[in-house]
This record gives sequence, structure tokens and C-alpha cells, in this order.
Amino acid sequence: MYWLYGLGLGAFFLAALPAFLFQAILRGKYRRSLRERLGAVPVWTGPTPPLWVHAVSVGEVLAAVPLVRQIEARWPELPILMSTVTDTGRGVGLQRLPGKPFVFFPLDFGWVVNRALDRIRPRAVLLTETELWPAFIRACTRRGIPVVAVNGRISPRSYPRYRRVRFWFGRVLREVRLFCMQSPEDAARIRDLGAPADRVHVVGNLKFDLAGDEDPGEGARVRGMLGLAPDRPVLVAGSTHKGEEPVVLEAFARARDAVPDLALVLAPRHPERLDEVAGLLREARLRWARRSQAPVPGETAAILVDTMGELARLYAAGTVVYIGGSLVPVGGHNVLEPAAHGRPVLFGPHMGNFAEMARLFLEQGAGLQVQDAAGLAAGAVRLLADPAEAARMGSAGRRIVATHRGAAQRTLALLEQVL
Repeated sequence: MYWLYGLGLGAFFLAALPAFLFQAILRGKYRRSLRERLGAVPVWTGPTPPLWVHAVSVGEVLAAVPLVRQIEARWPELPILMSTVTDTGRGVGLQRLPGKPFVFFPLDFGWVVNRALDRIRPRAVLLTETELWPAFIRACTRRGIPVVAVNGRISPRSYPRYRRVRFWFGRVLREVRLFCMQSPEDAARIRDLGAPADRVHVVGNLKFDLAGDEDPGEGARVRGMLGLAPDRPVLVAGSTHKGEEPVVLEAFARARDAVPDLALVLAPRHPERLDEVAGLLREARLRWARRSQAPVPGETAAILVDTMGELARLYAAGTVVYIGGSLVPVGGHNVLEPAAHGRPVLFGPHMGNFAEMARLFLEQGAGLQVQDAAGLAAGAVRLLADPAEAARMGSAGRRIVATHRGAAQRTLALLEQVL
């Protein structure tokens, strides 16, 4: 089965090779990271083997931050090496965890992961969320390197796919030392797929720990940084995806009919799409500017966020916030960061990757779910016209964040078994 897995993975990469070459030649993507992705990571020369923490992209890196800080406090002598799959994840990681060495995670072929492990020789490996790579886990097991899944989740969308191969995937899971899962549903799914029940624990979601306490002055500081007046209504649309910005811009145009001085802060999820989104702003005939040009003139209608690692802070500038990846079938993004600032959040119907959070926000009146541009515009206008309702929603979101913190501490207690 491992041989078949490797064969299938190889076929996938061969099929993807033209797109890979296009990105590498025309856009320069992957050039810097290719050697590391093939296992040629820098040789670890420190006197103590590191703890290897892998987080695929921005969301996983941010979730890992509170746990990494707790590990540092508990075992200050233990060096930590971070890995990502995406350039944006690496960039955010270098900002949030300065001084930490970062590498790109190796492709999951036996010879590649063995090459990387020979160079790093980690004491243990933490894999965030669903980064359960069979060849990598198998190679770690053969070397006696414990592997732990942290902030683990199995989404409703991926669960059926895993079940189709659980007769083999269960063998992979039995090589993982510990599963620290986000919710009882995630724990039940991973046990059903073959994880030993005594290794599965529910600890909560690390992203609740990432969301900090609201700073009452943060909104004013961020608005000043952006050149937005303190009393100007602002819609922040964060982590938007391809096909979603036209919907957001349509909703923004509708909302401006009712709130003419409304401003938009638009943050695409992937920085390589910035020029494409800039074209959409020009087509919409809006006065707009890039975040890197801030502070922008007061009459500017829209700000395109072209910087990395500061979206969580920019949410503080919003009067209302829309969470991207949810009006297109991507699975949504983190609602906790705007909630920690006390901002009411709106999101679309596609929140499968954050289904539990979305349900919680709807049940406790901390968010609104919309279906299309008209619904997004109506929801934003409704909250802008009723500051008391917006404040109630924001307060409900803050309570949710405060109530569900502690996943990092619970994970740390379980890591005592391994570290």
C-alpha cells in the first residue's frame, strides 16, 4: 500500500508538472524552495536535537504560535524548528516567531523525507491539523521519532475520502503517538479511521488562544495608520478567494447606496492574486489605494491589503467584518480574530472548515450568515444602522473567545508524555 501510495503521489506530481513549471518560470514561484522540498534542508548543527513543528500555511502557523510559546516557556532548553508548505505561511511565521529557523516541508516520497530527517534528526515532530503524511510518519516511526498531531481536525468534507482508505490509513494513524483534537466530532472521526482510542484526546482549538484580549485603543491606532477617520464606517473583507472579490465589490456598491461614506478594506488570501484584484478594483471605478501606500487620502473608497501578517490587527479598523472563503466553496476562515476585537462578523454558507465555530457564533448571536452579495450588503447595512446590535454581536464574540481558551495548556500537559 505504501508503494501504491508513492506511485499515486508520483502520478499526481507528473500531472501537475506543467502548472508547476509555469509558476516557477513566469512567476518565480517555488524556485527558492525546491531544494528544501526535495529534502535538502539545512543540516541541524545545534547541540540539542530540535522539536520539529510543521504548519502547512498561514492559518496553521498562526494556530501553532500560542503552543510554541508555551513549549518555549516549559522547556526553554529545547530548540524548535518550524516548517511550512506555502511561502505566505513562512512569511507570517517569520513575523510571528522571529528567530525561529523555518524550512519548507519535504514532499512525501520516502527518499525525500529520509533525506530531510537525516539532516535535521528531530527529537519529536508535531503535525498541525490534518498534515498526516504517510511516508513521513512511517520514516519517523522507523527512526524512533515520536509524532504528535496537534490542533487535529478531520473536516466533514475530507472524512468520507479518508474512510474509503481507512483499512490502510488506520495503519498510518497507529504510528502516531498522540492525537490532540479540536472537538469531540474530530476525535470520533479520527478514532473511526483507526486511531487507537487511548491516544485520542479533545483539547479544543488553538486558534482561540491566538486571539488576544481586545485593546480599546487598537481600532483608533489602526485607522490612523490607514488614514481612515475615527467615525468612518468600514467594512473589512478578510482572506477572500478567487471568484469572491466580485461578490464583495457588488455588495460594497449596494451598501454604499445606503451608507455613502462606507470604506472597504479588502485582503485577498493569496498575495500572488493582488494584481488580479487590483484590476477588479479598477473595473469597479473605485478610488482605491494599496495598504503599503498608507496613510491613504480621506476620499479613498477602498484599501487593498498588499502586506502579510497583519490582517488580524487590521480587523480592529472594521465596523463590520466579512470572513472570506465562505461565499465560494473553499471552507471559510477564522472568525476569532475579528471577534477578539469585538467586531460583528458576517460569513457565507461555505464554512465547512470552521463548521463548529460558525455554529457557535450563530447560536450565540455573534455572527450573521449570508448567501450572496445582496445578503452581505443587507447584513452590513443593518449593523451599520444599528450600532447597539453591532455592539451586542461583538460582545458575544468576545465571550466565545474568552470561554474557549486553554487548548495550548491542555496540549502542553499531554506533550509531557512525549517530551
